[in-house]
Amino acid sequence: MPKWIKFIIAILLLPVCGGAARALWLVLHACGSADTTWIPILAGAACWLVIFYLLPKPMWIYVLGHELTHALWTWLFGGQVKKMKVTGKGGHVIISKTNFIIALAPYFFPLYVVLVVGVFALGNLIWNWHGFLVWFHLLVGAAYAFHLTLTVYVLRTQQSDITGQGYLFSAVVIFLGNVCTLLFGIPLLTAKVGLLNSLGWWLESTGLIFHWLQRVIG
Repeated sequence: MPKWIKFIIAILLLPVCGGAARALWLVLHACGSADTTWIPILAGAACWLVIFYLLPKPMWIYVLGHELTHALWTWLFGGQVKKMKVTGKGGHVIISKTNFIIALAPYFFPLYVVLVVGVFALGNLIWNWHGFLVWFHLLVGAAYAFHLTLTVYVLRTQQSDITGQGYLFSAVVIFLGNVCTLLFGIPLLTAKVGLLNSLGWWLESTGLIFHWLQRVIG
C-alpha cells in the first residue's frame, strides 16, 4: 500500500485516536479506587524507572523482545521466521511475509507483560498463586514501564519499521495499539470495569468527536 494512502488513513483515524484517549481516561477514572492493584503496579513502574535512569540499559533484553514480537506476529499471520539476530546494539529478523501490524507490533505489543500474565495465569491455575497477586501486579508495572521507556528510547533514532510505514501512520497505529492494550488490560487487572464498557466508551467517545467535527465543518 503506498505511503500516501496510509497518510490519508492516518488522518481519518485521528478522531478514533481521540475517542480512544477519552475512553482510556474514563476507564482510569472508573478504576481509580482499585488501590490494591494500582499501588503495586506503580511501585513496579517506579522500580524500573530507577533502573532505567541509574543503571546501564538492558538493550539486549529489549532487542530480543522486539525481534520475538516480530516473529510472533508473523506466525499469527501465517508466515515463517527464517532467521533472527539479536545484539545489544540492534537486531533483525528475516520473515516470509510482512504487513504494517507485523512491522509495528514491537512498539505497541508489550511482550514481556504478556509473558508475566501468562506465567502467572498458568501458575495460579496449577498452584493457586492468589497469595502472590501483589507481586504479580508489581511485575506487570515493571514490565509495562520497561516496554514504554525503551520503546520511547529507541524511537529517538531512525527505525526502518517506522520509516517504511510512514511517520504519521506509524504514530497512529502505535498509539492505538498501546491504548487498546490499556483499554482491555486495565479492566482485566482491576476488575472494576467490564470489557464491553471499555469498548462502549471508546465507540461513544469516537462518535462524539465525529459529531463535533461534522458541526464544525458543516
